[in-house]
Amino acid sequence: MSEKTTPEPAAPGRNQTAAEPAEDTTLLPSPADAAASEVVLDTAGGQIPPSAVPATSQSGSVRPGSGDSVLRQIFAGNAMVSVLSVLLAIVLGGILMAVTNPRVAATAGYFFAQPGDLLGEVFRPYAALVQGSIFNWAGTDLGAQMYPVTETLTVSTPLICAGLGVALAFRAGLFNIGAQGQIIFGALFGAYTGFAWHLPAGLHLLVVILAGLVGGAVWGGVVGLLKAKTGAHEVIVTIMLNYIANFLLLFLLTTPAFQRKGSTNPISPFLDQSALFPELLGPQFRLHAGFVMAVLATALVWWLLNRSTIGFEFRAVGANPSAARTAGINVSRSTILVMAIAGALAGLAGIAQVSGTEKYLSGGVAASIGFDAITVALLGRSTPWGTFFAGLLFGAFRAGGVAMQAQTQTPIDIVLVIQSLIVLFIAAPPLVRAIFGLNPRTKKSAKGGAPRSAAGGVKSGAAA
Repeated sequence: MSEKTTPEPAAPGRNQTAAEPAEDTTLLPSPADAAASEVVLDTAGGQIPPSAVPATSQSGSVRPGSGDSVLRQIFAGNAMVSVLSVLLAIVLGGILMAVTNPRVAATAGYFFAQPGDLLGEVFRPYAALVQGSIFNWAGTDLGAQMYPVTETLTVSTPLICAGLGVALAFRAGLFNIGAQGQIIFGALFGAYTGFAWHLPAGLHLLVVILAGLVGGAVWGGVVGLLKAKTGAHEVIVTIMLNYIANFLLLFLLTTPAFQRKGSTNPISPFLDQSALFPELLGPQFRLHAGFVMAVLATALVWWLLNRSTIGFEFRAVGANPSAARTAGINVSRSTILVMAIAGALAGLAGIAQVSGTEKYLSGGVAASIGFDAITVALLGRSTPWGTFFAGLLFGAFRAGGVAMQAQTQTPIDIVLVIQSLIVLFIAAPPLVRAIFGLNPRTKKSAKGGAPRSAAGGVKSGAAA
């Protein structure tokens, strides 16, 4: 019998010298081996059925050769889904307006003779919406032409502030449905210091802003305290506190401390001039410095979430409270703090109302801003700047809806329908992706992909 020996390394060939070693290809798997290993990883060696998404793609990164183009990846992103949701809602809203508009039905009878009449009637409501929210091309001067965009910015200011409060709570895993009550308390505290206290200019406005922050933070902090200490669900607590804040406001406006003297209406005295936001473009426009405050608040929330230790704790608690607690984060403290900050941001919305737009306190000071802020935060994907631009969009809807109704007799409720459709599509991203053919879970092509069975599925690990 011959004795087994370890094979010696091959000597350099004619075209290969010792100074230039042969390229080591043992660590570079072939495409077939890579596909087989991927199948084994996805099916745990054939022990479980294959998933719809290969295991190597479940981390979110797309490998070269997956069959998805860069353009498809861009359009399948979350931000683009939000944009497509808005466009889809606008299209459906236009169809609804066209169906319910009698002029459209009248012009449809002679469509082939004059198609421009039908198209003009279909697009006329949206043209009026743009004219009332962005640019009035029928204005007599530059001020009249630019007035709509200033109204959009004015109406957007409280939506942005309240939306930031809702978005911040969302990032921490909390559903802040109580922005309505926090707006009321911010307006309540700020308005009282605005008309009852008489302070020098500059200092007075600063005190009013601080009072609004405290009022909103107190009302939001109550929710965080109950959540952290008793486990009470924040959705139920915030909804109940909305009712308490609303009826408390209506009661206080009938007391001598808040009711305007000589008036039987439940409204407060006007705030002192020193407690009002300065007008940015003059008295002919309603745009005030509260919009600058909203921009600064957006930048502050972005810094808080992405550049501060507290923001990291908020995001960690929102991602997994148990893991955050294991890592040493005080979850109870984070819950209380994030709800207090969210309430303070909503309180800024109340200050923007009483010190900027209304200049007094009334029972309808919050209107539906607190509930619209939830939609704004959802559309903005709970990101600060996304919420900012979503607030601008909804402000344009609210500002232009009035002009649309006045010029085309289109009910302003259509704007609410469009907003509701946006919420529907934002809540169902797979539906939007399916409508536009942007499903990220597209099957991989045969080239460079895993082996497939005759039915189109991935073969088991043994078969691979």
